[in-house]
Amino acid sequence: MGFFSKIKEGLKKTHDKISFALNKLFTGGALNDEFYDELEEILISADVGVDTTEEILERLKEVVDEKLIRTRENVRVELKAIIKDILDESEAPDYSYPLVIMVAGVNGVGKTTAIGKLAKKFSKMGKSVTLAAADTFRAAAADQLSIWAERANVRIIKHAEGADPAAVVYDAISSAKSKKTDVLLIDTAGRLHNKKNLMNELNKIMRVIDREYPEAMRLNYIVLDATTGQNAVSQVDVFDEIINIDGIILTKLDGTAKGGVVLSIAGQLVVPVVYIGVGEGIDDLEDFDSKQFVDALFDEQVK
Repeated sequence: MGFFSKIKEGLKKTHDKISFALNKLFTGGALNDEFYDELEEILISADVGVDTTEEILERLKEVVDEKLIRTRENVRVELKAIIKDILDESEAPDYSYPLVIMVAGVNGVGKTTAIGKLAKKFSKMGKSVTLAAADTFRAAAADQLSIWAERANVRIIKHAEGADPAAVVYDAISSAKSKKTDVLLIDTAGRLHNKKNLMNELNKIMRVIDREYPEAMRLNYIVLDATTGQNAVSQVDVFDEIINIDGIILTKLDGTAKGGVVLSIAGQLVVPVVYIGVGEGIDDLEDFDSKQFVDALFDEQVK
């Protein structure tokens, strides 16, 4: 299955929910208040979010007035452009190597799975990868990550359950440096019931990385579950208080009709969506591409 086909299939539930309504909306009729009210309802139903929906409508009305647009089909073109602009406001970072990515996120969002898929993705790019099992809090977290390491055919550094996560990272950095590894991916605990402990833990890990591996590029990614909709946005707020988030991995996009949360994330948080999960397979983690996302949402072929 090609890249665009994967994205289109991953957005199928979202597309099926809103495409009929959009197609009906953009067929004939005047550009009146009723039109904008219907468009607002469609966007919010796809979990674009109230604030981002209002921003889209405001921009749309401005461009319609400026360009003296009179047809709904031309409004459709402008809507696509506005959505793409919002998605492009934050750019994914360009990688340099050695690269260290610390991956955060609450339990149950598919964090460990996303790390495994990311490891496979880097491996296919010809990069050597080491995983650090720094989630020593959750029972069997390291075992689960080990399974993904084996599937992706990459190395893993782990300690016993309950060990100091920063010690795991220290050993993983030492190993990565000695092996001249290109990419170090760090799994972290996802508990939030005691945010102070988590904050201290993540800050300690970052200090170890900065002290022991200053030559490496360090990025902090958060994994979000698309099926949670607007709750995903609030999770970014919580973790952003603890660490500066550089990018988002959005999982389970194929399992929700609320794919508009991508827009909500981009519009409200100004943090780039770097990767999206569009299936269960180890290769089903795709680079996020705003044009392909919008084309898939509107059911158009890539040009």
